[in-house]
Amino acid sequence: MDSKVAVIGAGAWGTAVAKVIAENKRAAGQTEDVVLWTRKRTQAVEITEARTNTRYLPGVALPNNIRADTDICAVADGKDFLILATPSLYLLDTAKQILTLPSIREGQTQIAVLTKGFLPGKDGPRLIVETLEDYLPGFYRQSLVYIAGPSHAEEVSRSKITGLIAASENAKNSFRFRDLIQNNRMLVFSSFDVRGVQVAAATKNVIAIAFGILDALKARDETALGAAFGDGTSSLLLAAGLNEIQMLGRAMGATHPETFTSISGVGDLDVTCRSVFGRNRRFGRDVIEKNILYRFQNIDDLIGRIGEVGYLPEGVAAAKYVRILAEKHGLKMPISTGIYRILNRELECEAFIDNFVGGLH
Repeated sequence: MDSKVAVIGAGAWGTAVAKVIAENKRAAGQTEDVVLWTRKRTQAVEITEARTNTRYLPGVALPNNIRADTDICAVADGKDFLILATPSLYLLDTAKQILTLPSIREGQTQIAVLTKGFLPGKDGPRLIVETLEDYLPGFYRQSLVYIAGPSHAEEVSRSKITGLIAASENAKNSFRFRDLIQNNRMLVFSSFDVRGVQVAAATKNVIAIAFGILDALKARDETALGAAFGDGTSSLLLAAGLNEIQMLGRAMGATHPETFTSISGVGDLDVTCRSVFGRNRRFGRDVIEKNILYRFQNIDDLIGRIGEVGYLPEGVAAAKYVRILAEKHGLKMPISTGIYRILNRELECEAFIDNFVGGLH
């Protein structure tokens, strides 16, 4: 079957996944283009005509069966597979634009989500899939697919071997997206633990900011604090961060403990914290090396003006939501809470490290 596929969001990750699918379709002899949606006309023209997306994936050539458009309804309607890849800050507003399209209103389009993070709700932060299910027609309840795992667009777009999880309460839909994306360089595994995979994907970005802060402080060997840090310190932070992710995941209804010891848990956390491509790790370093927080009054000001950072660290908004969820569930999450307090301009990074180490005794 020559499936019709669209990806909503032409950032680095959306473009990388679209490239994988387009190459799979070409290898299978399918002729239908993969269509990307972007708000920017110049980006749409570049992707369609120059076969590049230089802002997000410089140096990567896109296959000729990818095109882009700024008309979200034209892109999304009539597709067999629709993948949502816009940042969490904009996901709901984007999704609301396509709710009444005939193919979605009638449940004909299979929908997956790549976005990491939490969404605001009237009773507090919510997981992405359950929020979208409240807006989409009833066909989609317990049928959306959530895709995550230890991956970076910069590597996936260059065909580096990568593993992903396709999580859904509907096994058939999980398998459908697995078959759409996987190839000999992209391994895709199925999971029923939609909640656990989402919590891991969102919360690891908060831990990665802490990792970046530690990384930058560790580089300052001339200070007593920097000299006290080593590789073991980083592993300590990683392990303690995974513990926080597990606690929150269980509190929010994760169904499989192995979610957190597999690629969607420890795997995704490790690559997000350690890779040079990690935006959240980069942001943590910038907090120390560039004093990037000085221009913002608090975390809400930072979130509202996040475009001024120059890139999008999803862990900033997640830090705010994780703190609220930790309080709601009565969880002790010193790393996540400490990062919130740093971003809210109420705690210095050095004091955060002291508090974290002291709390382990």
